[in-house]
Formats: sequence, structure tokens, C-alpha cells
Amino acid sequence: MLQSTPVYDICTLSDFRQDDILVSRFAPYLQQHKNLHAAHRHTFYHVVFFTDGAGSHTIDFENFDVKPNQIYFMIPGQVHSWSFEGFTDGYIINFSDSFFQSFLLNASYLENFSFFSGDVHDAVINLPEALHPQIKKLFEEIIKEWENSPMQTTDLMRVLMLQVFILISRFSAGGSSKGPVSYNQTLLKNFQKLIEVHYKSLKLPKDYAALLYITPNHLNAICKDLLGLQAGELIRNRTILEAKRMLTNQQLTITEIAFELNFSDNSYFTKFFKKTEGVTPEEFRKDILNKNHHE
Repeated sequence: MLQSTPVYDICTLSDFRQDDILVSRFAPYLQQHKNLHAAHRHTFYHVVFFTDGAGSHTIDFENFDVKPNQIYFMIPGQVHSWSFEGFTDGYIINFSDSFFQSFLLNASYLENFSFFSGDVHDAVINLPEALHPQIKKLFEEIIKEWENSPMQTTDLMRVLMLQVFILISRFSAGGSSKGPVSYNQTLLKNFQKLIEVHYKSLKLPKDYAALLYITPNHLNAICKDLLGLQAGELIRNRTILEAKRMLTNQQLTITEIAFELNFSDNSYFTKFFKKTEGVTPEEFRKDILNKNHHE
């Protein structure tokens, strides 16, 4: 299977622990990993809380301004780059997919947090001043536990991290309870999970509707009602996102990417990409190269 590199696994970073976590203040981490400014892909969850700094960072080709009191969350597989102006500091936590699974009975617990959904618009949060001291104190405690390093502190780090996630989730939800999740919301979530697994092989809404035991019309109605999009758009958007991620890898030819994404030929893939993005895959790749070169 082709790899959408460059990819950084948690164990390729310094200070890796056998229990699949890396914690650091951001300034020394940045100094140590200068190669990470260009577009790259993570195999792990990645959380950064900025306390100082300016510039920009990009998650899955969406650009955000860096601000103090900003926190962002990334899930495995997302592509990321950054460009800072002046001194930048804060805290960083990288942890593997399995880090919480052995600790929590519900293996998919993190999926309950909107900022870990993979939707970049939910992943970057500018915290109010009122919340800043509390979140900073929790990150300081996580750093302290990391530096103490006895084995039993790993569970305490998990508890502290969950406190951070829950507090930020409350803030990002506006402090209100959303109430019970509707049947249609559950169906939509399941559809999105199925897309994540099958987007390379299943291209049509009817294929997913069959897996969900509903009609294609019902699936489309749910997507339009809850997201304002056609079901087919969600599938196409996921394919386009993966194409973009793969195009950051200069080692892969356009033909290899088309084949990996299950297109019958290169020209069909190019037409599909250009129709959605307004540029050819080659032009998109060139643009990414130029951005990385100038940073």
C-alpha cells in the first residue's frame, strides 16, 4: 500500500516513551524539530496550546492564525504545517491511538469530543482569558508528571488530559447540554465512519445506504438536513482530502495516487480533482512546494 508521506510516527520523535506519549514545552520542541515546519503527516494525536507567538499553521490545507490562548487538536492521518513569527511557546502533547484505549472501557471515547472529529473547523479553539489560567495549570501539572517519570504517573497524566478535554469541550459547546443525540445524527456519524473506512472502494451513496440499512434518499435527506450537503459530496470531499494529503509526498506520481484512490485512469482522476478544486493535481502540488520553499 502506498504511503502518503512525509509521515512522523511518535517513536521517530525524541523523548518517546514506551507508553506512547510525548509531552514538552513548545519552544524547546520547536527548536529540536525544525524539520516539522513543512507539510507533514502524523500517525498520532497531536495537541498544542499556545501561550506566546504569532504566525500561521495549516491543518488539512485550512489556514489558521496563531494566537496566545489558542489550542488545536489533530487526529492521526491529518496533514499539518506551520510558520511562526518570533518567539513561540506553549505546550505540546503527542499520544498514540492506543494511549487511552487501555485506560477507558469505551475505546472510542475521544470521538465524543467534537475537536477530535477530524473536522478542522472544530479543531482550532481560541480560549477566553477566564479559562486560560485553569488550562495552563493543567498543562503545567502534565509537564510535571512527565518530568517525574515514575510509571504510575502515566494514569495521572491521562486523568489530567481528560480534564483538559472535558473543560474545553464544555466551553466549545457554549456551556450548554446538547441533549440526547437523535437517530438521524447517529446515522450521519455512522455514515462518516463508513466513509473513513471505505472511501477508496465505495464511491456511491447507495453503497453506504445499503450498509446502514436505509434508502439512498433517506441518507441524502439526513446529510442535507444536518450538514447542508449531498451524501455524494461527503464521499467526494473525503477522496479529495486524501488526494491532497498524498500530493504532499513528492515521491508519489499522479498515476500512483490515482491508482491508490481507485480511479480507472489518470485523466479521470485529474478531471475529478480539477472540477472540485479548480486546479489540476500537478498545479496543486506545485503550489504546496512553493509554500514550503518560502517558509
